[in-house]
Amino acid sequence: MIQVISVIAYLVGAPLLGGFLDGCDRTVSARMQGRQGPPLLQPFYDLSKLFHKQILAVNSLQLLLNLCYLVLLAIAGAMLFAGADILMCLFILSTADMFLIVAAASDSSPYSSIGANREMIQVMACEPLTLLMAVGFYLTTGSFQVKDIIAQPVSAVVMMPGLLFGFFVIMAVKLRKSPFDCATSHHAHQEIVKGLTTEMSGPTFAIMNIAEYYEIILMLGIVAIFFINATWWSWIVALVLCAVAFFLETLWDNISARLKWMTLFKGCWIVTLLAGGINILVLMLIR
Repeated sequence: MIQVISVIAYLVGAPLLGGFLDGCDRTVSARMQGRQGPPLLQPFYDLSKLFHKQILAVNSLQLLLNLCYLVLLAIAGAMLFAGADILMCLFILSTADMFLIVAAASDSSPYSSIGANREMIQVMACEPLTLLMAVGFYLTTGSFQVKDIIAQPVSAVVMMPGLLFGFFVIMAVKLRKSPFDCATSHHAHQEIVKGLTTEMSGPTFAIMNIAEYYEIILMLGIVAIFFINATWWSWIVALVLCAVAFFLETLWDNISARLKWMTLFKGCWIVTLLAGGINILVLMLIR
């Protein structure tokens, strides 16, 4: 029953909470830059406006692919919050990214095509760390099941600090924040217009935004797994630290300049080898 409630809460609440966090991101970013900024509920106003616009997709395939992207992110998050296999959850997350890339590459816009190519590079840069993270959870707890990972007497972060640091870097890539906003960006500091979302408009773009709200909550849910254990108060600690992590991502987004795609790729692999690889090696030695 708890698993069913968790899945329903994610499917219904993730777009609402994700949209609220997006509004917080915009407001905090504006304050950091000395601006008034939009109202806190601006993301929901934007969604309403987009859904009322006429569908002007470059081709019918793009809308279908965006819907697949949304559905797969919802499935990945539902599995995570149901306590299922985290490795399978990460595989589905990667598959969702493939649908987004194909959706962006399905039109003839050079900006969208460049964005799709860079998104593929970002996926290749992130996947090794996410797989190492799943292996780290297994070496630490003896299971890939989220319900078993959070039922341990000690939080996984005690044995996985390097992987947590690596995931914090990867999360900035997944959320498309500076300095890793090579493929697309929510802010006006891109040299390729809106990158892979350039040709998306109206309901198609609204679906893309809702999918990103699901992804925000999914990323924060993975962060929470590092800190939750068998004690009730660990849930409160995880919630607070998720809020801190999201604030730090927003801060990082506003104080750093965009990197070139090659620098992004090399940087992610260096973090994977040093933070993730060393952490995995230590876990294997102490088992």
